[in-house]
Amino acid sequence: MRKNAQRIKVMVAVAMFSALAYVSTLLCSFFPDVAGFLSLEIKDAVIVICSLLFGPLSGFLIAIIVPLLEFFTISATGWYGLVMNVLSSATFALVTGFIYKYKKTFYGAVIGLLAGIFSVTAVMMLANLFITPLYLEYVIGVPTSMSDILDMIPTILLPFNLVKATINAAIVLMLYMPVSTIMKEIGVVEISGDDMTINTKSIIRYIVVTNISAVIIVLSLVIIFLVIGK
Repeated sequence: MRKNAQRIKVMVAVAMFSALAYVSTLLCSFFPDVAGFLSLEIKDAVIVICSLLFGPLSGFLIAIIVPLLEFFTISATGWYGLVMNVLSSATFALVTGFIYKYKKTFYGAVIGLLAGIFSVTAVMMLANLFITPLYLEYVIGVPTSMSDILDMIPTILLPFNLVKATINAAIVLMLYMPVSTIMKEIGVVEISGDDMTINTKSIIRYIVVTNISAVIIVLSLVIIFLVIGK
């Protein structure tokens, strides 16, 4: 009976994170599309937090559910947006979640997020290289070759995806400790590892990390608005 109750709590929590990720897409897609098909969103931060709390498979599930909800409701990019969103969110959630699963410490989370940033950037470079030309030519009606996309990588695609992933990772660092503490307090999840020990050291570390993350977010937004978004 206790296991069933715990399972129900986790299912409700995952559903809640799915809803939050979807709402964040509605409310926080605050930057106009770059190059006509790149949008700055923070839903990956919500998805990754869920992956850290409940395991990479939970994050992977949300990474499919939310893009499908977008596809049937608000998406302006159709199948292209669906595929690219799933690839981006799933890669970030799985890589970060799997690393943290086997090293549940603050440093394990940082390592997982760094690996997630570089993994999702690499995956999106490949996806843009092979999928974007098809979308631009057959959906938008603009003939585009792979060489055209290659020209966009150093000036638009690489910096945008890298900065976008960095912003989401910084948000995770800011929110994960308070969110996981709440989840622990209400008995939804058991948090192990030294990152969740509430003491003077962890509080000081959280304050430092929060401030560094805030600076990273601001600098990243400046890069997008003043450099990439020209």
